[in-house]
Amino acid sequence: MQWLTVILILPYIYFLLKIYRSLLAIKPFGTVPVPSIFVSVVVASHNEEENLPLLLRSLGAQNYPDELFQVIIVNDNSTDKTFETATDFCDIKNLVVINNKGTGKKQAIKTGIEASTGKLIITTDADCQMGERWISTIAAFYAEQKPDMIICPVQFETRPGFFGRFQELEFLSLQGITAGSVQCKKASMCNGANLSFTREAYLNNSENLHNEIYSGDDVFLLHSLKKNHSPILWLESPDTIVTTKSSTTIGSFLKQRRRWISKGKAYTDSFTILLGIVTFLAIIVQASLLVNGIFYPQSLWIFLTVFLLKSVPDFLILSNTAKRYGKRELLNWFIPSQIVYPFYVLSVVCYSLISNFKQQN
Repeated sequence: MQWLTVILILPYIYFLLKIYRSLLAIKPFGTVPVPSIFVSVVVASHNEEENLPLLLRSLGAQNYPDELFQVIIVNDNSTDKTFETATDFCDIKNLVVINNKGTGKKQAIKTGIEASTGKLIITTDADCQMGERWISTIAAFYAEQKPDMIICPVQFETRPGFFGRFQELEFLSLQGITAGSVQCKKASMCNGANLSFTREAYLNNSENLHNEIYSGDDVFLLHSLKKNHSPILWLESPDTIVTTKSSTTIGSFLKQRRRWISKGKAYTDSFTILLGIVTFLAIIVQASLLVNGIFYPQSLWIFLTVFLLKSVPDFLILSNTAKRYGKRELLNWFIPSQIVYPFYVLSVVCYSLISNFKQQN
């Protein structure tokens, strides 16, 4: 009877293989002449005194004409010298530093976009770094394709040890699913650390961002655009990769994942909801069979079968993404991460439920 549990992971395998097939169709964006589009880069910053100098140096080194882009740093009620650090930077011609009109990242992004003058908006985070062709490549892609939203790649910086490599591997998987789902016209995720959209598209959809939820300024905009059948494209280019910092402690790691989970209750996109359900079901099945196999060793073969079946599409997506990002060495951590992953997800879910319960009481 336990063999019937294998059937429960078949939807997961189907969806991920479909995403993998779409990944194979992604082609790198080629070099084209630099367009003459004015671009506004918007960065929401809360207590980012230490991180901002690296980001601003990256933005100051862009090969895009100085007169064709502005950088808007929105100080989100910082208690350190975030505002002064940004104001004192002198290597960006059109640098605007303003205070958030409200509280939180969503309101800070809105404040920055309302103050912007660019037709094309690019958002990133204060702890990110990028190459010198970042703006020019995104602008060129927009000039050629004219989408309402451009989703670009994000990667974690490399940290030693299992904890650091686990985060990188998980994030690579999410990037693969993001790119593949966009490619097959089923966009489900994006990352505000490297996201571009037209100012008009944002303003037309700004009422659908669920301001009552702290997280999700990026995904809720994506889902609103998708619902309105707006063109959403993935931009594949090494010149557009943004590198961001991973969590340094278990506490900050769990809090970040809790924020990711918290926005899920407001999702209305059917594909995103269905993908989340089949993924969580596959995780529960895998964890349950492993625990059952510990007490009843004769049933471990069922767990191994499910483990191998689930690992095939996971590995295909990860290997494709790792190759594109030059991170193939991370695949050495695939098997131990696969074993840990179900229990990690269940732990994050339990942590989120307990935290929410404590807040309500």
